[in-house]
Amino acid sequence: MQKTRLQLLAMGVATAVTIGGVGINANASASKVTTVLPSAGISYALTGDSVSLSNLAGDNDTDVAENEIEDSAVTITETTPLASTLQENILNDIQKATGATIPQEEPGTGTEEEVTEDNAEEELTAEEKEEERFRSLVIAQVNDYVNVRDNPSEEDGEIIGKLYDDSVGTFIEEADGWYKIKSGSVEGYVKAEYCVTGEDAVELAKQVGKRIATVTTTTLKVRSGPSTDDEVLGLVPIEDELVVTEELDGWVKVSIEEGEGYVSMDYVELSTEFVEAESKAEEEARLKKEEEARLAALAQAKKGTKSSSSEGGSKGSKNYNSAGSYTTQSSSIGSAVASFATQFVGNPYVYGGSSLTNGTDCSGFVMSVYANFGVSLPHSSGADRSVGAAVDGLANAQAGDIVCYSGHVGIYIGGGQIVHASTAKTGIKISDAGYRQVLAVRRIF
Repeated sequence: MQKTRLQLLAMGVATAVTIGGVGINANASASKVTTVLPSAGISYALTGDSVSLSNLAGDNDTDVAENEIEDSAVTITETTPLASTLQENILNDIQKATGATIPQEEPGTGTEEEVTEDNAEEELTAEEKEEERFRSLVIAQVNDYVNVRDNPSEEDGEIIGKLYDDSVGTFIEEADGWYKIKSGSVEGYVKAEYCVTGEDAVELAKQVGKRIATVTTTTLKVRSGPSTDDEVLGLVPIEDELVVTEELDGWVKVSIEEGEGYVSMDYVELSTEFVEAESKAEEEARLKKEEEARLAALAQAKKGTKSSSSEGGSKGSKNYNSAGSYTTQSSSIGSAVASFATQFVGNPYVYGGSSLTNGTDCSGFVMSVYANFGVSLPHSSGADRSVGAAVDGLANAQAGDIVCYSGHVGIYIGGGQIVHASTAKTGIKISDAGYRQVLAVRRIF
């Protein structure tokens, strides 16, 4: 009897998922908008002088003070992947984000009767249970967004919000070609032709959630394997955000500039990101805040570039032009930012640094470049994902835009390229902007 109950429990294990992206294009709005995703607006943070923690010219661990770096105290000699963990956590966060209340049957419940071959076949598999849950979701599949209305009618229904592409909502009911949904603070109706639900939402639901690990310790080691015995691939500062591709017992697999590696769960906070519906009032407040911040930054840049210089010093005998020398009547400030930034190609990468000539890390590079144009940005690639206004992908990027990746950030210079402080081995260089998965593109000016 005990063996039978264990067999039933085992049937509740879910399979792992791979997070990716999928797009089904349809036009749901009258005109295309430049900014298609809700954002917190420009959140410039005043920062003081940054102090370099270390210069990682090579791969030597001892270059960083051990008391500055926290890592798992336990060496894992044998790691068994929990195949269902990432998928189940994404599902739970989808339900929390959308307000879904989906009943879940506990495996192994029921009477103590002997399980026969016939009634065992009637039990739902873990995959079937997962699919049942995902069928309750509504996922927008549009170029930009689909309007959410207070009534299921384009003539009589007032627009109360927008459901953006790949946004997730909870299905409430269907009425004459409309879905009533709840997403974020918005509850209303969307045209069914611009969304998927039911069977079509099952596979897509596994892909639209982005699992994020936010670093909670001063400096975190990313290792080549899920053990403190494995070599260190790179270092990540506090508050940086890394994309999770796999969750193990006590470790998560993440993506950084140096490649894919593992970090201890003890020093990260896990969450799942979704794009939710945005109410009309929320959108108006966001756009107003973004425009006010953009104008303020533009005014400051014009004022600040008149006599600014790279940083009051130079590496060797090389001379660097001031930010003001790149600003002309015929060029945009964004183009000036890009041109100013490229003159530092070849200079060194230094973890925690912010010197454009003597060494900087990726976010320090972006921060220091923009500081020469009178704009303060945070020294954090994760925080850079919230500055400025959202841009609809690389296809719409302009020179000077900030391109954000998992644990990394660079400056778009046009022609599908970025300039960035890459790694200790390569220093500041120019790369194709699409060389890694882009998490966000943000515009300051």
